[in-house]
Amino acid sequence: MLPTIEWKDGKVIMIDQRLLPGEEIYHNFENYEQVAEAIETMIIRGAPAIGIAAAMGIALGYKNLRKDDKKAFLKICDRISKTRPTAKNLFWAIDRMKKRYNSLNNSSFEEKKDILIKEALEIEREDIEMNKKMGDFGATLIEDGDSVLTHCNAGALATGGYGTALGVMRAAFFSGKKIRVYADETRPFLQGARLTTWELVKEGIETYLISDNMAGFFMKKGYINKIVVGADRIVANGDIANKIGTYSVAVLAKENNIPFFVAAPYSTFDLSLKTGEQIPIEERDPNEILKINGKNIAPDNVKIINPAFDVTPAKYISAIITEKGIIYPPYSENIKKIIGK
Repeated sequence: MLPTIEWKDGKVIMIDQRLLPGEEIYHNFENYEQVAEAIETMIIRGAPAIGIAAAMGIALGYKNLRKDDKKAFLKICDRISKTRPTAKNLFWAIDRMKKRYNSLNNSSFEEKKDILIKEALEIEREDIEMNKKMGDFGATLIEDGDSVLTHCNAGALATGGYGTALGVMRAAFFSGKKIRVYADETRPFLQGARLTTWELVKEGIETYLISDNMAGFFMKKGYINKIVVGADRIVANGDIANKIGTYSVAVLAKENNIPFFVAAPYSTFDLSLKTGEQIPIEERDPNEILKINGKNIAPDNVKIINPAFDVTPAKYISAIITEKGIIYPPYSENIKKIIGK
């Protein structure tokens, strides 16, 4: 699997996920503003991946300063924080970089640069390790012969590597279980069609691409018997925010008595929020719906609403898979036990 993001020769390098699967093109970013724009324009996307990008962007911004300047450092952090509002991992990574900076009062400017770079790289390393642990836990929920539906892309491309939801499928597959995966297209950005299928086909996992509005049909017909998705934010009562359309899948799963699993690391949890109604939902460019490959698929003057995420209530979720273990209902109690307060 190609790396999603890496730090090399004092630059941040990312694969352009907007161009996949047609082109595999990497961009080199030399300043934090470029990294911020890459997050905003979805060159990189996926909650854990943008958390890593945020940390590397902050390290890059500080590296480029001429002297230690806390005001300038906080300005860099503030700019990165304004890129995308829903994914908790972004803000978790920013807070971690701030805490690391604040712990370095007795260090020189050069030492601070090196330590902040190391911290960003440690966030990336930890993410890959967490994904693999999550995959091992989640694989116990997948049986030989299962047909698993996933929505959006929660794979290596959405993380430092390996993946959350797709990490569960990878772990099950490489443990010798024969599985097949149904991937929703995930309109309007088509992360399922362009990215999830690209990853799974490369791994040799049997994969079927379906349009979003086919999911209920395949559930009712018995083609699908498990669902695994990622999450961009999980709150104290177990409600989750994930890519728009996840809520519909969860409701259909409940109607058809199909287990609905969520896979996400502890950095996705936001226990400061009591319910999903408090999660900020990002509204994106109407052109993402209006155009495909630059061509209009609707009249120019049509009104468009384009929320990037929706909230799935905890009552629809069978279990939450984390690197610390599998969390079952009641979530308000068990999230605190496994993730902490």
